Amino acid sequence: MRPTPHKSKLVELLKNSKLPEGDRISVKEAIERYKSWIGDMASVDATGDELVRHLVDLTNDYKKSVELDLIWDSERDFLFRQRGQLKIDNSIIEEFLPWLIDPRVIPVLAEQDLYAGPAGAFAAAYFSSSLTAPASGISMKVRRKDQDFTLSRRAYVKASFKPDFPAGATSSMDVWLAYVAAECKTNLDKTMFQEASATSHDLKVAVPAARYYLICEYLDMTPISTAGTDIDEVLILRGKRLGSHKRKEYSSAANRKRLRSEYVDYIEANPIRYDVVQRFVDHLRSLFEAKDPNEEDVVVKGYF
Repeated sequence: MRPTPHKSKLVELLKNSKLPEGDRISVKEAIERYKSWIGDMASVDATGDELVRHLVDLTNDYKKSVELDLIWDSERDFLFRQRGQLKIDNSIIEEFLPWLIDPRVIPVLAEQDLYAGPAGAFAAAYFSSSLTAPASGISMKVRRKDQDFTLSRRAYVKASFKPDFPAGATSSMDVWLAYVAAECKTNLDKTMFQEASATSHDLKVAVPAARYYLICEYLDMTPISTAGTDIDEVLILRGKRLGSHKRKEYSSAANRKRLRSEYVDYIEANPIRYDVVQRFVDHLRSLFEAKDPNEEDVVVKGYF
């Protein structure tokens, strides 16, 4: 079962008391288009890179319908102005990524027991007890980092002052160990980059073998090298964000109606790029190909 963060946002939107009545029909239509999108992805008869391409094409078609038919064409300003807070369209990427985690794309996944999707990834464990605390009060706590996409495994942790872990004197919990984590942003700015730098460090301290990716649709900053961070790579799915002067022109429904063809040209010129998604898939494939070096091979080659 794949997670459905985008579907959840559409359902929440339909229940939102602030949603203008005139937009409710459009939201219901979007939910029907969502069902078609999921059904179409599930029915693709392909493997490998061809399957990736089909999934990207279907997602581009669906995303365009949400951005135009639901948000842009609304005669009110609520959906356009609140799209970031409501996560109407940017949650599409979150729901799309787990579809790449398929044995038909990465065959070795058939042998793996992994979870693919959003998770509160384990970042640290600490103890809030003191020297004067009773034996039952070890008080283990866990710090988690919410991630839009993970390849993770569930782990179970126990802590106690007693070696036999008695029920009344033991802290126990389950956590997600993220071996791949990705944060998905619509418009990546410098502040978001710095936040991701801190998060990637925390997750890699917790799981040193982890990989961390920052995935955005549009770049809204001057590129910064990731060499000094624990971010493995920044992936830009679509291109450069529109300038603020142009975004201001789109702030009213009347202007959006007048400038619709201009915006259509922009989003059609900046779809989710297959080659960038393929690069992410190739990164994931490489993780499963990596193995501990054989001693004899290392001695012969002279390095590892």
